[in-house]
Amino acid sequence: MTAPNEAVGRVLGTEDATPLTFWVAVEQGRYLQLDDVVVTHRQLPDGASVAIAGVVTAIRARHEGAQFDSDVFLIADGMLPAEVQEAAEVTTTRVEPEVYVPPRPGESVYRATDLERAVALYFDRMERQVPVGLGRDGESVFLNADFLDGTRGGHVSISGISGVATKTSFATWLLYSLFRSPALGAEAVNTKALIFNVKGEDLLLLDHDNIKLTDEIRASYAKLGLPAEAFKSVGVYAPPRVGDRDATPDVASRTTGVDPFYWTLREFCAEKLLPFVFADADDERQQYTMVVHQVTAKLARDAMPADGGAVLIDGEIVRDYAGLVEFLERRLTDDDSRAAWTGSAIGLGTANAFLRRLSSSRRDLARLIRGDLPERRAHGISTESGAQVTVVDLHNLPDRAQRFVVGVTLRNEFERKERSGAARPLLFVVLDELNKYAPREGNSPIKEILLDIAERGRSLGVILIGAQQTASEVERRIVANSAIRVVGRLDAAEATRPEYGYLPPAQRQRAVLAKPGTMFVAQPDIPVPLVVEFPFPAWATRPSEAGARPAGSARSAVSDADPFAVVGAPAGSGTDDDIPF
Repeated sequence: MTAPNEAVGRVLGTEDATPLTFWVAVEQGRYLQLDDVVVTHRQLPDGASVAIAGVVTAIRARHEGAQFDSDVFLIADGMLPAEVQEAAEVTTTRVEPEVYVPPRPGESVYRATDLERAVALYFDRMERQVPVGLGRDGESVFLNADFLDGTRGGHVSISGISGVATKTSFATWLLYSLFRSPALGAEAVNTKALIFNVKGEDLLLLDHDNIKLTDEIRASYAKLGLPAEAFKSVGVYAPPRVGDRDATPDVASRTTGVDPFYWTLREFCAEKLLPFVFADADDERQQYTMVVHQVTAKLARDAMPADGGAVLIDGEIVRDYAGLVEFLERRLTDDDSRAAWTGSAIGLGTANAFLRRLSSSRRDLARLIRGDLPERRAHGISTESGAQVTVVDLHNLPDRAQRFVVGVTLRNEFERKERSGAARPLLFVVLDELNKYAPREGNSPIKEILLDIAERGRSLGVILIGAQQTASEVERRIVANSAIRVVGRLDAAEATRPEYGYLPPAQRQRAVLAKPGTMFVAQPDIPVPLVVEFPFPAWATRPSEAGARPAGSARSAVSDADPFAVVGAPAGSGTDDDIPF
């Protein structure tokens, strides 16, 4: 590293200087701010020079010569002699060559720019850079794609307060940057993303330009080497409306280009989907879970396909989910038939515990599990439809139904990747409210799938981008397997949890005050998390922002619908959750 010409201070001699941290006295008339990148040099006895670079992690200012707190008034009035001195704590990020010696007090310290800054932050060693935002100095900050696409690591954990931390906005921004930067090369065209939309209809308009973009925002995209455009290829799935016999998608912000999703009763039985009805985390020692597996196996063996996706079981045709629940209630409460469905060791009390939970799902899942529609009609969620980004809308579904859709969809996609036997093309899964699907305590089918993705997904090309309000409530192994960790605005109590131990103390305090759009990004290449601000989305995040779809873009839906049209939604119909600015 070569030092710039202008020194901003000197290594402080009144504080210990170590190879890992040191203090800098700031020159009069100059300043350092948090997150500035600086560099100093140490001359060795053999004449070699060691460059020590780091990031400013704390700043202080004090009166030198003051003895009492009240002296500040006398000094301000010119009645006592004193000097104001600012000092900055620097946490070392890189030493070149790797001779770990402390900088000498009195050595000049320079603000690192251009190549010096890139070297200090290891950007020079990132063969494939993904722009992640702008630093406090207004310069680009990058992620190493090797830790994002599974080459050397994978998975992203994003934490922060709902509605303020902009977790979902950052996740979609990260996907956009990854798809549009050169990091993936020719693979970018075939790389897919699966996004579960759980808050309003914010993510249903990713392929519409944002009409609120300004020249300043476009300039920030240009500085990062990216065009300010919407996503070019988006497919949207939504559940049918309640009671609708035509399976019309239950959405308000767009009239075309949305396909309904549901499962036929034949698929429900043959594909053994019953466990996902009980996908809330529970104590696996409870005996009713044995009934779940017994009934699941019995349905897979005995349910015969009938017309319209219905099933024939024990001579009875079942055409809807409520009918299936009633059929099981009759079989499991009858002493003569119960053993055939649950096994001889299961008593009536355990069977009733299963039935109580099953009965409570009747209303939640009725529109998702059908036997009254032509089975040949397209109704499945698939990332192989041709769209690069697949959005699954869940916001109109109750909690149990959301769990069912997430669990079944993830299982199907993960099994598809296993069958393919190849990690490429990559599949990125964006899942908000991860603490609900993979809580620290208890067990569930969804949690098992997410653990499998966290531990084996990288080798199969499945990368999880998980977002949650509280990382402390998410299964430890999922967070631990995330190579990249991102934090937005945090609750003060949450910021003290050990899950955020990778943040320096000053950054923990700042995370409590962080404004929307500011994120603390930690990655294995860089010892200190970097503070970045990512641009305002170039795609619509609510109906009021939606402009035209980009010219020449691919069809967003798997059907042959016309280009999307945004219907006039009532004012405020879009949510403000996770909107950065």
